Amino acid sequence: MGVSGKFEVEVDIKSCGDLFHELFKSKPHHISNITPDHIHGCEVHEGDFGLPGSVINWNYTLEGKKCVAKEVVEAVDVANKTVRFRIIEGDLLKDFKSMTITVHVIPNKGGVTGVKWIIEFEKIVDDGPYPTGLIDFCIAVTKNIENHHLKA
Repeated sequence: MGVSGKFEVEVDIKSCGDLFHELFKSKPHHISNITPDHIHGCEVHEGDFGLPGSVINWNYTLEGKKCVAKEVVEAVDVANKTVRFRIIEGDLLKDFKSMTITVHVIPNKGGVTGVKWIIEFEKIVDDGPYPTGLIDFCIAVTKNIENHHLKA
């Protein structure tokens, strides 16, 4: 059995958390227009955006390499502003036996909202890489979305 782990990062944003949550819940196909250097496309393979059980295909660049991922939307919690995706195919599964990514929007006081990314993973081999590049990717995407919403 490989090493299992969980990485979390919370990024403070000044843009509307509801818009951020709605983007990942129901409109992820719009993200490539907002952050084209990181995400190049997003399509529904099965189901509908925003519904658990739906399968979504992503095209993105991670650490300078063009990659693909197929994810199942495992859970959408509108009240708590969370969306959880489980990777079922793609480049990330070359190093990881399993991976789940959760994005959680956390309303704060003083006009600042937190966007928490939680990456749960199991490595294929114990001495394989950790998903630190993916954490950096999530931070960059969050900042690009924030900048886009602040300009709008």
